Amino acid sequence: MSTTTPTDRNSMRRVATAGCIGTTIEYYDFFIYGTAAALVFPTVFFPALGNTAGTVASFATFAVAFVARPLGAILFGHYGDIIGRKRTLISTLLLMGAATVAVGLLPTADTIGVAAPIILVILRFMQGLAVGGEWAGANLLTAEYAPAGKRGFYAVFPQLGGALGFALSSATFLVTDLILGNSDGAFLSYGWRIPFIASAILVFVGLWVRGTIDETPVFKAEQTKGRAVQSGSPFAGVLRDQWREVLLAAGLMGVQFALFYMGAAYLTSYGTESAGLERTTILAFGIVAALLTTGFVLLGGKLSDRYGRKRIIVSTYAIAVVWSLLLFPLLDTGSAVAFGIGLTGTLALYGLSYGPVGAFLPELFATRYRYTGAGTGYNLGGIIGGALPPLVAPILAASFGSIAIGGMITFLAVVGILSTLALRETADRSTLHDGSEAPTTAPAGLPSWTTPA
Repeated sequence: MSTTTPTDRNSMRRVATAGCIGTTIEYYDFFIYGTAAALVFPTVFFPALGNTAGTVASFATFAVAFVARPLGAILFGHYGDIIGRKRTLISTLLLMGAATVAVGLLPTADTIGVAAPIILVILRFMQGLAVGGEWAGANLLTAEYAPAGKRGFYAVFPQLGGALGFALSSATFLVTDLILGNSDGAFLSYGWRIPFIASAILVFVGLWVRGTIDETPVFKAEQTKGRAVQSGSPFAGVLRDQWREVLLAAGLMGVQFALFYMGAAYLTSYGTESAGLERTTILAFGIVAALLTTGFVLLGGKLSDRYGRKRIIVSTYAIAVVWSLLLFPLLDTGSAVAFGIGLTGTLALYGLSYGPVGAFLPELFATRYRYTGAGTGYNLGGIIGGALPPLVAPILAASFGSIAIGGMITFLAVVGILSTLALRETADRSTLHDGSEAPTTAPAGLPSWTTPA
């Protein structure tokens, strides 16, 4: 049992809360774009393309962020590994907030023509850079503070930001829709802008919360040894020493992104246009499903401390192989209940496999370039599973039927299983290590919450 008690300023409760609130705000900003891409942007920014083409174009701008995310991971990872996790995370939050508010203020295509979608793509790219630098830093901030044997559990708190951000995004759009009396004219004219502009308030809250904690003891210990500076570029170090882990992490993450963004973005569009459900019904289901997902994220993280990261992830992916093939036949019944079950089941599988990742990916990489390595692998997976599936799904459905979408997710789940099996188990690993395969222990004098379970 640990005999070291962190100061109140850096207690695990405070660190976990800061991680959860910070990522919730970042992902709220990121997801309101996805909701708007499904409900609004085809009409507002791509009115001349028609229904199907407008939806594809809208999700293409949505996908731009996933291309930017690995670049954000490299850019902010460099500074996160050199100057620290905390200061870098403040920068990602400021960039995300500025880009999100700017989307809410952007004139439509009817006002400024083709300049509107071009600016939209630029702002979405900025969002991608920000969230690409967010995930690794937020998880490192908690994982590098977490007590031995509980790293999987505490590392889920930044992971909750995805589900909570989606719930908050759906709730904001739902409240806006209800206040406007379900008026399409008012909603498309100005109502959709409210969630984007309101994010400015949340950004200030996030900055205050992140300012209440200190840099992690693991990063401070690494700086003391001088390796963070002496090793040169963190990205060059990752490519030289742990390129295999980066690629396998990307393969592992692809299906998680696919499950989440198919649920959070594509199914929103599918439910309104193909299943014929009301916008308010879809948004309400989104809120409930996202809140339930938080429980599965917590469960996945806690189970990974007991049974190992790999076992929980592989078991969940095996279920996803079957579930993905059943999902769209279920949705195609056109029933609101079936839609709710399909959305909830999809996000539940995402949550159970996502819980262990908050500890698993950071544990894979050497301390001196952990921010860069974990962030790059994670966000390359975002291109595989977050950018391509929502973009390709409408085309697959039109050409081969909706079952082809399920087949795509099943394929990604198989890739995820193989990638996870190829990685080593890390639950026994110290958060201060050099990237070697052997489990390591923290050197004398380092706080005991960095030692292995």
